[in-house]
Amino acid sequence: MRRGMTATALVATLALAATACGGGDGDKQGKGSGGELAGEVTWWDTSTVGSEDKVFKKIAEDFEKKHPKVTVKYVNVPFGDAQNKFKNAAQAGSGAPDVIRSEVAWTPDFADLGYLAPLDGTTALKNEGDFLPQAAASTKYKDKTYAVPQVIDSLGIFYNKKMLKDAGAEVPKDVPSLKETSKKVKEKSGKTGFYLRGDDAYFFLPFLYGEGGDLVDAKTKTVTVDNAAGVKAMKTVKDLLDSGAAKTDATDGYENQQKAFKSGEVAMMVNGPWALADTYTGEQFKDKSNLGIAPVPAGSAKQGAPQGGHNLAVYAGSKNLDASYAFVEYMSSPAVQAQVTKELNLLPTRTSVYAQPEVAKNEIVGLFKPAVEKAVERPWIPETGSLFAPLVTEYTKVLTGQTTPEAGTKAAGDAYRKLLKGWK
Repeated sequence: MRRGMTATALVATLALAATACGGGDGDKQGKGSGGELAGEVTWWDTSTVGSEDKVFKKIAEDFEKKHPKVTVKYVNVPFGDAQNKFKNAAQAGSGAPDVIRSEVAWTPDFADLGYLAPLDGTTALKNEGDFLPQAAASTKYKDKTYAVPQVIDSLGIFYNKKMLKDAGAEVPKDVPSLKETSKKVKEKSGKTGFYLRGDDAYFFLPFLYGEGGDLVDAKTKTVTVDNAAGVKAMKTVKDLLDSGAAKTDATDGYENQQKAFKSGEVAMMVNGPWALADTYTGEQFKDKSNLGIAPVPAGSAKQGAPQGGHNLAVYAGSKNLDASYAFVEYMSSPAVQAQVTKELNLLPTRTSVYAQPEVAKNEIVGLFKPAVEKAVERPWIPETGSLFAPLVTEYTKVLTGQTTPEAGTKAAGDAYRKLLKGWK
């Protein structure tokens, strides 16, 4: 571990620090004389600025109304910065939040470093059995629970209904039909059919899964990204570009993709439910019914998209654990999850919420829930989040012609074996 401190020693140190700061002595932790929750809870939210953040900030304020002696310090931290920023603050023992909205792959990483408080037996895990099994799986590490599932998601293909209809094209079900639909869109409108994210390997995963591949096999401790399926997946995405079926951008791909899709410069993209609020602001989707969503196109082996989502985790060194646990419980409660689904079209993690009438009739939930149920779980190992950096480097090189699919996947595999000591 960094600075020579083991995860076990760090947990013990942080726990002692939290205990030392307890009580109603003016610190963040404490309860009122009647046992009422009190003090401050700092929450790092990583949701999208301008749409999601407004809703989550309002929900945090509603928690304060329920617990008037608790102040929630809301901080929106850019998603791309949050993982390392939290690690740095936790390692330094200063500046870390009490609660963090953690991408699912970060949870085992933070837990392995000793930065998260175990939640087993706390109020944070109220009605634990109500959580979807696949959502709960991302919160576990070494037989302990270190987070609570907040939202779950997967990827689907977004398409402009009018552009496809005008082109006489069908919604693609597999890669060959994706190329055919793109060809028809080009012939009819001169626009590109599909936007392929070239700066984020997460969006490469549907193509990798589609060929029957995966990044690693955690059960056998084997690196698999550079096997035959991985090479074929890289050839598939390169062919989409070379054939003119897709366009890409190796920098700032998310913003460029959204801009292109919302303006009608492309007819299709792969994205998740988090993109809906922003997508509906586009000129092409002033009439929301013009937006279609379908499962990601299948490869030669199967159809598959990665399981994503966010968890709520409590910092092991928090000076206000009681209020932090209560905040996490509230933010993941059925009522709040239903509210989030209604206002942001994000998918809940509790089984009971899907039975609520407003959620059950939500069109977006209906479209994405089947994808989530069939989503491919990523390996819940501490290094999962670190697997994307070497892959995106090679992915971008392949797409820009700087290397071949064979050489790119081999380089990614070699990087994985250096990272995962002792893996085949």
